[in-house]
Amino acid sequence: MPVSNAQKRANQAWAEKNKERRNYLSRRSSARSFIRNIATQEYLMELQGMIEERLEGN
Repeated sequence: MPVSNAQKRANQAWAEKNKERRNYLSRRSSARSFIRNIATQEYLMELQGMIEERLEGN
C-alpha cells in the first residue's frame, strides 16, 4: 500500500527527532536477523557466553 506524502514527512520528522531510538531499533533488527539466519552454532555459543557475562555484570 502506498504511503502518503504527509505520512512520509511525519516518518521523516520522527526519525530526525529520535535518532538514538531509530539506531537502537535498526541495530536490534540486524542482530536478530544475524542470529536467526547467518550465525553458526560455534558463534551462537560465543554469543551466549558474552550475553551471560553481560547479564552477570549488570
